[in-house]
Amino acid sequence: MTRVKNCVENIRRWFDSDANLDHLDTRSRSFNLIRVLPFIALHLACLLVVFTGVSAFAVGFAVVFFFLRMFAITGFYHRYFSHKTFKTNRFWQFLFGVLGASAAQRGPLWWAAHHRHHHQHSDGPEDLHSPRQSGFWWSHMGWFTCDAGFAMDERRVRDWLKFPELRFLNRFDALVPALAVAVIFIGGEALSVWTPGLGTNGFQLVVWGFFISTVALFHATVSINSLAHVWGSRRFETSDDSRNNFWLALVTLGEGWHNNHHRWPQSARQGFRWYEIDITWYLLWCLEKLGIIRGLNPLPRHIREETLHLDRLRRNRT
Repeated sequence: MTRVKNCVENIRRWFDSDANLDHLDTRSRSFNLIRVLPFIALHLACLLVVFTGVSAFAVGFAVVFFFLRMFAITGFYHRYFSHKTFKTNRFWQFLFGVLGASAAQRGPLWWAAHHRHHHQHSDGPEDLHSPRQSGFWWSHMGWFTCDAGFAMDERRVRDWLKFPELRFLNRFDALVPALAVAVIFIGGEALSVWTPGLGTNGFQLVVWGFFISTVALFHATVSINSLAHVWGSRRFETSDDSRNNFWLALVTLGEGWHNNHHRWPQSARQGFRWYEIDITWYLLWCLEKLGIIRGLNPLPRHIREETLHLDRLRRNRT
């Protein structure tokens, strides 16, 4: 009976993240198959492309939706909700929270709580997704398959708990991805009738625009947990294994400058030099000029000077 009860509770948490949290072992790092079945199904759903086929429009939509949601994750889930590197009003805060939630990476408060924990314990024994501690694959995708990964420490996000709309978004984190699938399907079916020359339909657009795009987005995002702690260069001798990686920075719109970020996470900008491409920063700068956000935290003078000094030392050694 206990096993059946646990199974039912895990299924309930697919839809309500707050379901029976008193029964959740927040220290357990054991694989929880029932809890991660939707994640497995998301990957398997990509195989439906064999039946739906491909069109230029579907692929183009998948790419656009990938980068739009990547910006919501990097600019808002990360640089806003986790680090508060700029300010915005409640409307835009919620709007970008919804867009980030459509990436199926849980709610903004859960995301921020885990990321703040990561910065406090980066690559230490308490860091849940450290390659140094638990290996590459665990840091990439194993850590959230356990109850410790599912749990959220509310103490780390007390500043956001005062917003009921964010708590709702966080609690029912499957709602936005489900709505996204429905909207994409309806849009694809409408296009198949109105503009059949595009060669797409509802099922094809869902497979490419949501399933494939979301899986690619997930693995690009968590590559910062895994690859960006083992592959790349280290400008700053931080206490963790964070590294700067140009290729990861391109895919993740600037998150690949991870060693920079760990040196000064308070900055809204992660590409510290002009040649370090940080698309999220450029977009945030544009949003500030439009009045959507304000108060972008700059890179302080002493960090800029330290960056230049270390780069000169590196050039001299070579």
